[in-house]
Amino acid sequence: MAVYFDHRIEAPPSSGVPSQLAWHPRHPILAVASSSSTSGGNVDLFLQQVNEQSERTYQATVLRWHPMKPLLVLGWESGEVLLLSHPSGEQNPLPPTHAAPITLLEWSCSGSRLVTGDQMGVLAVWKLDARGRVQGTPLVKRDYGKALSCCIFRATPPAEDMAVLARAAVGGDERALDQFTWGREGKEGRGPKSSLQEGLVFYVSTVDGKVHSVDERGRTAGLLALDSPVQKLFYLEKREALAVVTESLTLSQYTLGPEGGAQELMKVKLSGQSGRKADVVWTESGLLFTATGEQVIRVWDLERDDNYVLSLDEALGFQRGELINCVSYCSAKEVLAAGTSLGRVAMWRMMLQPSNSRTESRVSWKLQTPTETEGNVTQLQWGSGLNLLAVGSVSSVLILLEHVMLSHFSQQVAAVQLAPSQLSVSLSAEEPPLALRTHIHIKGVCVTNSVTVWSGKQVIVYELSAGALRSTGGFQCDSQVLAVQADNIYTVEPNRVQVRTPQGTVKQLLAFSEAEGNPVLLSVCQTYLAVGTDTAHVKVFDLTRREAKAHCNAKNLTELIPNLGALHSVKCNASGSQVSLLVNGRPDRKVYVYDVEMDTMLHFDFFMGRPLSSLSQDIERARCPVSHFWDESEARLLVCETVPVGAEPATSSQPDMVPHPALADVSVVTFFCTQEHGLLLHDVFPKPPGLQGLLALHVPHYFFTRKVGAGEEMAPPTTAGRPPHMVSRRPMRDFVGLEGCEKSTRDAMLNFSFYLTVGNMDGAFRSIKLIKSVAVWENMARMCVKNRRLDVARVCLGNMGNARAARALREAQAQPQAEAQVAVLAVQLGMLEEAEKLYRSCERFDLLNQFYQACGRWQQALETAQTSDRIHLRSTYYNYGKHLEAMGDRTLALYEKSDTHRFEVPRMLQDDSGSLEVYVDKMKDKIIYKWWAQYLESQADMDAALLYYENAQDYLSLVRVHCYLGNIQKASEIANDTGNRAASYHLARQYEGHQEVKQAVHFYTRAQAYNNAIRLCKESGLDDQLMNLALLSNPEDMMEAACYYEERGSHMDRAVVLYHKAGHMSKALELAFATEQFSALQLIAEDLDHTSDPSLLTRCSDFFIKHSQYQKAVELLVAAKKYHEALQLCVDQSLTITEDLAESMTVAKETGELTEESRRELLERIADCCMRQGDYHLATKKYTQAGNKLKAMRVLLKSGDTEKIVFFAGVSRQKEIYIMAGNYLQSLDWRKNPDIMKNIIGFYTKGRALDLLAGFYQACAQEEIDDFRDYEKALGALSEAYKCLSKSKERSPGEQETRLAQLQHRVTLVKRFCQARRSLSQAMSLCDALLEEPELDTAVRTGDVYGLIVEIHCQQGRFQQVGQTYTHHPDPSNTCKTVRNPYGFRTVSVRIPYGFRTVSVRFGKNSVRIPYGFRTVLND
Repeated sequence: MAVYFDHRIEAPPSSGVPSQLAWHPRHPILAVASSSSTSGGNVDLFLQQVNEQSERTYQATVLRWHPMKPLLVLGWESGEVLLLSHPSGEQNPLPPTHAAPITLLEWSCSGSRLVTGDQMGVLAVWKLDARGRVQGTPLVKRDYGKALSCCIFRATPPAEDMAVLARAAVGGDERALDQFTWGREGKEGRGPKSSLQEGLVFYVSTVDGKVHSVDERGRTAGLLALDSPVQKLFYLEKREALAVVTESLTLSQYTLGPEGGAQELMKVKLSGQSGRKADVVWTESGLLFTATGEQVIRVWDLERDDNYVLSLDEALGFQRGELINCVSYCSAKEVLAAGTSLGRVAMWRMMLQPSNSRTESRVSWKLQTPTETEGNVTQLQWGSGLNLLAVGSVSSVLILLEHVMLSHFSQQVAAVQLAPSQLSVSLSAEEPPLALRTHIHIKGVCVTNSVTVWSGKQVIVYELSAGALRSTGGFQCDSQVLAVQADNIYTVEPNRVQVRTPQGTVKQLLAFSEAEGNPVLLSVCQTYLAVGTDTAHVKVFDLTRREAKAHCNAKNLTELIPNLGALHSVKCNASGSQVSLLVNGRPDRKVYVYDVEMDTMLHFDFFMGRPLSSLSQDIERARCPVSHFWDESEARLLVCETVPVGAEPATSSQPDMVPHPALADVSVVTFFCTQEHGLLLHDVFPKPPGLQGLLALHVPHYFFTRKVGAGEEMAPPTTAGRPPHMVSRRPMRDFVGLEGCEKSTRDAMLNFSFYLTVGNMDGAFRSIKLIKSVAVWENMARMCVKNRRLDVARVCLGNMGNARAARALREAQAQPQAEAQVAVLAVQLGMLEEAEKLYRSCERFDLLNQFYQACGRWQQALETAQTSDRIHLRSTYYNYGKHLEAMGDRTLALYEKSDTHRFEVPRMLQDDSGSLEVYVDKMKDKIIYKWWAQYLESQADMDAALLYYENAQDYLSLVRVHCYLGNIQKASEIANDTGNRAASYHLARQYEGHQEVKQAVHFYTRAQAYNNAIRLCKESGLDDQLMNLALLSNPEDMMEAACYYEERGSHMDRAVVLYHKAGHMSKALELAFATEQFSALQLIAEDLDHTSDPSLLTRCSDFFIKHSQYQKAVELLVAAKKYHEALQLCVDQSLTITEDLAESMTVAKETGELTEESRRELLERIADCCMRQGDYHLATKKYTQAGNKLKAMRVLLKSGDTEKIVFFAGVSRQKEIYIMAGNYLQSLDWRKNPDIMKNIIGFYTKGRALDLLAGFYQACAQEEIDDFRDYEKALGALSEAYKCLSKSKERSPGEQETRLAQLQHRVTLVKRFCQARRSLSQAMSLCDALLEEPELDTAVRTGDVYGLIVEIHCQQGRFQQVGQTYTHHPDPSNTCKTVRNPYGFRTVSVRIPYGFRTVSVRFGKNSVRIPYGFRTVLND
C-alpha cells in the first residue's frame, strides 16, 4: 500500500492564478504558467524551489519541454516564442515570425525540429543545433488561414545502424548529420522507444476541422476534412494509424499510406456531457479515457473492442455528486489519476485478470484511497522520471509524491501509516487502535513503549497517556534513518551514530572510520543495534549497559559476498549473534545471514531453492525476498516475505517508487538459523487474502498489515472517531489452536519443531515428553505433515488416542508414494488443502478424485476425472448422481453419463409409470425397451409388449409371445426373416411339441441346434437329411450318425466319410478297407500326417505302392518315419527328391529319433540320391548337415556356382576346402576379375598351401610378361612367389632348395632387365650380359632384350647398329638393311607384331626391317 505526500509549491508573489502545467519527461522540473490582471503572465520552473522565472506583460499560451534536454519553449499571447534553458536560466527568443497568439508548439521525437503555430494559421518549422539554439530562419513557413489547434509527429520504423548513419553524415547527408548529432546528445537520457532515426513527417489540424500533412521537405497536403474542430490527434505506432478526437466527441481512425493518403478504419461517437470541453487521454495499449465533468470516467478499449465506465466509491471517502474534471495516465505505474470538483485526487490501478481465452487477459481497475487537496482540481499531469503528479487548482499547485506506507512493530505495539500525517497505533489485538495525527509528513516511524516519528528534518516523540497519545519531546535532525530502544533515539550523521534523548540531547557518539563508511541503516532488536554503512560494513552494538558498547568489530561484507552492491536492509536477532541482510544494486535472489561470533556468511537462494530441505519443493522457484524480520524473543527464528522475480520493490536508486508486491503473489518463508545447522527452511505459505504485507514475527503469531477496507471477523469493532484496524495476526503453523498456551508449552513446541526440522528425533521426543495436552500432540502431528515424518506422526496419533487416524495411516502404507501416505494423515487431521497439494504432487489423481468426492467438491472431482483420471470418470458420475439423489435431486443425466441409467432410472421412476414411459420413448435404448416390454408383459399388456419387443429387436421374446398367443405362423415368419437362433430354437420346440417334424428339423437347423435335428431325423428315418446335418454338426454328432449308418448296413460310404470327418481315421480306414471303398481311402490318406498311427500310415503306403502311386506312398512312409524305405522307394522308382521331401526326411538332432551315426548315414544317402539326380545344391546342403564338408565341397564344385563356392569355403574354415576352392577359382578367368584373384590368394593363404600360392604368383608374373611386358609387376609377383616358397614345408628339402634356386635365378634376371630399362647408361652392358645367360628365356624373352637394344640405338641416332643388332638375333629368318643418312628424319615409333615377323619402314630412299619386340624411334 502507498500514500501520497503533497508538496505545495511556493510561487513568487508576482505569480498569479496557475493556468498551465508542464513536466519535463525525464527531469523532475515542473513549469507553471500563471496569469495576473496586474502583472500579466509568468512562467516559473520548480525543482525544490523556484529556479528560473520568465515574466511578460502578456500571458503565456503554450508550454512544451524538449524531449531530452532541460529546455522549455514558451508561446506567448503576443506571438513571441521563447527558449528557456535550465539551470542556466538563459532565455533565447526565436526570430519574429508570428503576429498572433501562439496556439501550437511541438517538438519532434528527438528534439531536432520545433513546430510553432499561431491563431492566424501561420506555421513555422525550426531547426535546432546540438546546444538547443535555433539556426537562422525557419526551414518551413506556411499560412493555413485558420487557427492551428493540434500537431503530432509520425513515428518511423526502427532506428538505423549507427555506422550507416555515420557514413551518411560524413558523405554530406544533412538529415543524417542532424540525427547522428542529436542521437549522441540524447543517448544518456533516451527512453526505450526513442531511436536515432527521427520522423520529420507531422500532421497539423486547424479549427475548421481540417488535418494537413507536412513531409520532410516541408511540402504540405490536405489529409482530412472533418465536421467538427479537432481536439486531439494521436498516432498509433502499432497500427501505423492516425486517431482523431473532435470537440463533438467523435473518434475516428485512419490508416496512413506511404504516399500520404488516409483511409478511414473506424468512426464512433463517444458518450459524454455536451457543451463542455472534454479531457481526453490516450495510452499506448489502446485505451482512451475521457472526462467531461460527469461523475464517471468513460473508457474505450479499442484493442478488445470494449467500453465501460469508472466511477467513484463513497465507501472510500468520496461524496455523492462529486464530479471528475480532468484525468492523467502514468504508463510506468499503470495508474490513472482523476481530479474532482471537491479537491480530491482519485487513482485507479490497472490489473490484468485471466479470461477464458488462453491468449488474452481482461483489464480491471482497482480504485485506491483518495488524496485530499484544496479547491477544485482543474489540471493533472504525470511527469519526470520519478513519476510525480502535479495537481493544479484555481488557486495553487501541488506536487504529489508516492511513498510506501510505513509500519513498525515492537513489544506488541504496532503503528501503521494511513495518510502522510496520520498513523494507526495498535496497542493489542483486543483494544481498538489509536489515531495519531502530526503536523509533519511522516517518513519514518518506530514504536517501543512510545511512538517516534520523523520527516527527515524533524523528530517527534509521543507517549500514551490516559488512552491518548501526546507529544513528550521533539527536535530538529537531518537524519534519513532512525532507531529507538528504551529512552534512547539513534540518528545518523556522516561517519557516526548519535545516541539522543527524546528531547534531542546527544548522549553518546558511535564513531565509524572513513573506511567503514557512513551509517545508512539502523535496526534494533531487544538490546542490540545493527548498523549498516554505505561501504557495505556491518557493526553490532550491545545496548544492555548505560552506554552502547561494540558487540563486534565492523565487518566488510564485500569479503564474504562477491560482487556485492549496496545494502538494502540490515536486521539483527534477539541475541545479537546473527545479522540478516538484503542486498541492492544487482539482481540478487538471496537472503544472507552473517554470523557475528563465527565470522561466516550463510545464505538461502530463493531462485534455486537451496540449501535443500524437506520443504524446498514447496517454494515456487524464481522468487526474491523483499523484507525480513527476526523474532524479538526467539533468536533462532527468521521470516522473509518473497515475491516472484519481476515484482520486487524498487531499489535505492528510486526510493519513492512504489513496488507491486501487494499485488503480486506473496509468500512467507520461515527459517531456523543456528551456528551448528545454518539456515533451515521451516515453513512456507502464501500471504493470506485481504492482508497487505508482513509486519513482524512474534511467537506464536505472524503479524500483517491489512488492506484498507478489508474486513476481519476476529477484529474488534471500531468505535466512532477511531482509525480502522490495520494490523492482523495469524498463528504459526505449529501453534494453531495453541495461541494462548503458556511459555513452557510454547518453548517445547518450538524446540520440537526445530529438532524435527534438523532431523534429530531423540531431541524432538525429549522436548515433548512431559506434554500431556491432546491439542499439543495434534499440532505436532500437523507439523509432521509439513515435514513428511510419518514415524513421528504415529507417536503423535498414539498420544492423541486417535485410533481411526492411526488405522488409516497404517493402511496407507500400501501406497507406493510417500506423498500419498502423508496425504492420508493430512485428511485425518483436517488439513484438506495440504492433502490436496500432496495428491497433486505425487500425481495420484485417482486418490485426489476420491478426496474431492469425500469433501463434497463434486465439480472438482468431475474435472479431475475428465482430465487426469478417465478410468474413474463413469464411477464419479455415478457417485455424484447417488449423492444428488440422496439430497432429493433426481438428476437423470449423471446416470446416463455413467452408463448406469438402464437400471438406475427405472428404479428411480418405478412409482411414476407415466414419466417412466416417456423416458423410455425418449431414450430409444434397446435394453430399456426390452425391460419395459417385460414389465408390460408382466402386466398382461401383450399388444404393447409386442410393440416394445419389436423396438428392442428382441425376436426371441416376439416369437415366444406370438407362440403364447397361438400366432405360430407369425412366429415362423419372424424367425425366417430375422434368422435369430434363439427364436428359431424356441419355434422348433413348439413344432416338435405339435409333432411337425420337418418344420422342427428346419428351425433346429436354422438355430444350429444340429444334435436335436439329428435326433429327430434318426427317430423319423430321414436318412438323406441326416448326412447333411451330421456334416454341419460337431464330431460327436458325426460319430453318432456314422454309427447309425453302420448299424443300418446301408450307405457305408457315408459312414466312412463321417468317421473321417469326426477324426476317427483308424475306424474310417478299417471300414474303407473292409468295404473296398478306394475313393474314400484316397480322401482319408490326404489327411494323414506324422501325428497319425504309424501302422495306418504303413498300411496306406502299401496300398498306394500296390496301385503304383509311389509319390503318395513315399510321403506316407516319411510320415511314418520309415525314412530308409522311403529313400529306397525313391531310388527304385527314380523319383525326384524335392527340397521339401528331403527336409521332411531330415531328422533334427533334438528329437533323438535316430542315433547320430544313423542320422549321418541317412543324410549322406539323401545327398547321394540328390547328387545322382543332378541337384548339387541340395546334395551340398545334406552333406553339410551330415558333417561331411569335403563331399559337400566336391558336389558344389560340380555345380560351378562360383559365388556359393566362395561363400561355402569362407564359412567352412577347413584347409582342404580352402585349397579346393583356390584350385577351382584358378581354373576360371582370374586375369579379368580382380575379386577372383584376391579370393585365390586368400584361400591359398588360409589353407597354408604356400607352394600352390607360389605357383600362382609365378603364373601371374608370366601373364604380365606375355600379355603386357610389364616386368616391374612380374618382378613383384616373382618376389612374392619366392617368399611363399621359402615358407613352404610340404616338399623335401632338396627339391625345395632346387625350386628356390631356380626361382631366385628368374628373379635375378628379371631384376637385371628392369634395371637395364631404367638406366640407359648401363643398359647396353646389362643387355649384353643378359644375352650371355644360357636360360634367359625362362625369365626374360630374348626378343624383349634385343628390342631394348634397338630402342637404345634409335634414341641415340645409331641406325646402322640397328641392322647389325638384328643380324645378331638368333632367328636367321630375319634380315635387316642398314639405314643410310638418317639425319633430319622425323621421330617415328614402330611396334612389331607377334611372331617375329618383320616390318619394313621406309624413310625417303632408306628403309629398315625391324623384328617383333623392337621399339624403335627413328628421325625422319
